[in-house]
Amino acid sequence: MIDFGLSEDQEALQRAAREFLAAECPPSLVRDTAEAPGGVPRGLYAKMAELGWMGLAVPESHGGLGLGTLELAVVLEELGRVAAPGPFLSTQLVIAALMRAGSPAQRRAWLPRLVSGQAFATLAYLEESDRHDPAGIALRARRTRDGYSLAGAKLFVLDAPGADLFLVAARTRAGAGPAGVSLFLVPREAAGVRVRPEETIDLTRRVGELVLGDVTVPRAALLGGEGKAWPPLERLLDLGAIGIAADSLGGAERALEMAVDYSKTREQFGRKIGSFQALKHMAAEIVAEVEPARSLVWYAAYAFDHRPREAARAATIAKARLGDVYARTVRRAVEMHGGIGFTWEHDLHLWFKRARWNRVAFGYPDHHRERLATIDKY
Repeated sequence: MIDFGLSEDQEALQRAAREFLAAECPPSLVRDTAEAPGGVPRGLYAKMAELGWMGLAVPESHGGLGLGTLELAVVLEELGRVAAPGPFLSTQLVIAALMRAGSPAQRRAWLPRLVSGQAFATLAYLEESDRHDPAGIALRARRTRDGYSLAGAKLFVLDAPGADLFLVAARTRAGAGPAGVSLFLVPREAAGVRVRPEETIDLTRRVGELVLGDVTVPRAALLGGEGKAWPPLERLLDLGAIGIAADSLGGAERALEMAVDYSKTREQFGRKIGSFQALKHMAAEIVAEVEPARSLVWYAAYAFDHRPREAARAATIAKARLGDVYARTVRRAVEMHGGIGFTWEHDLHLWFKRARWNRVAFGYPDHHRERLATIDKY
């Protein structure tokens, strides 16, 4: 029988992360970062790197802590609790790609900088079709004498404004299927690279359009085999889905806490509003959704490392469920706050808007429900 709880070491990591972020990432920092260029709180990320978080899932032989995806999910959950800004998840995806398919030279060039927090990276795969399958990748990579030339655009690239490195999905062969999909490491300083910031409802994250104007990269920029990148890319998307699900779990927990705390202090008609049966029922309904969702996230993270045949299914279930749970939780939390919950001055709107973005990132719940039906052959 598998125990889906956390081990003592994982619980210690969770406590340490919660205490650290409560002190170092208050809502005031989140608000200030939303108005700052790039959207990266450098001081916070320097401290996170000192704690080893940037290399949490990187083997010790490469300068990391040598932990797993479940530990990564624990930290992401705590980051979601405080609505932390910055490219933590984005950078973890590129680190995972380097560990899975990167050459020794590529790892030497980028891992030390990413693990130390001196550089940040992100995955660029979405295009105009907004599809999360091979058919959605149309950006062409044309062979040149010395490498490849990439031309096209990627939309809604998470953390693009502050990224130093882009992992770009492109086609090296015409078609709409998995064959021909390739991944390239494209530095921000490469000639022809432009980032156009895009506005979204979520103030805690930065998103941008990545425009590649005949960007020339050497053959050494190809990650893995040419035209064979869809399986590792699909695995990265699963990791992204798990990461967003973990973030959503933490955010839902925090929204519930804020609503309950408010109900214990706010008075109406001479009583604490938390004593009203309707609000008690609303809080209980939130708990009944959030608690079971926790096991979905933790199992998806566990399966990613230890049960590869179940990993995609577990990731898609977790993402589909947590996208809905987080959105409903913050909506009910706003309702429990009443009018003040809709104001700019109250911090709850940071989680409300983050939940909207989390629902979309790495696939809408409906996308993942359809994917689950395909996996299970319904």
